[in-house]
Amino acid sequence: MSEQKRRFLERAAGHSLPRIAPAPTVIGADSIFIGNIRGKGQFVICGEVRGDGELDGALILSAAASWYGNIQAQQAIVAGKIIGGLIVKDKLEIGHTAVIQGLVKARTIAIAKGAIIEGEIEVTSGMPVVQFDEKRDDS
Repeated sequence: MSEQKRRFLERAAGHSLPRIAPAPTVIGADSIFIGNIRGKGQFVICGEVRGDGELDGALILSAAASWYGNIQAQQAIVAGKIIGGLIVKDKLEIGHTAVIQGLVKARTIAIAKGAIIEGEIEVTSGMPVVQFDEKRDDS
């Protein structure tokens, strides 16, 4: 390869195209996923999952969603039902429609009035659990 072509390719490699955020992983409202889930990025669950989750990213569990198993995530917003444990490395928000049976552990936790949690709650930062009135529309 000529010196001129090599330099052109090196310069071109230094000027990469803008990065596009990856699309979220979505499990639709009428879907049932059976098995363990492991991956990076955002996970939006509107249906049902039966298995454990190792999520290197955010979890959004809709009000109509159910997850039967243990979940680990970076951040999470939970409005649906979890039967199993939920361990979040950073921020966890639990909506007023949420029902969680099992261990709930996160660096920070905010729980809407009306949420049901049957199990131990552990805040790893030492900060108190924040309670709030839900402002989002149910629809």
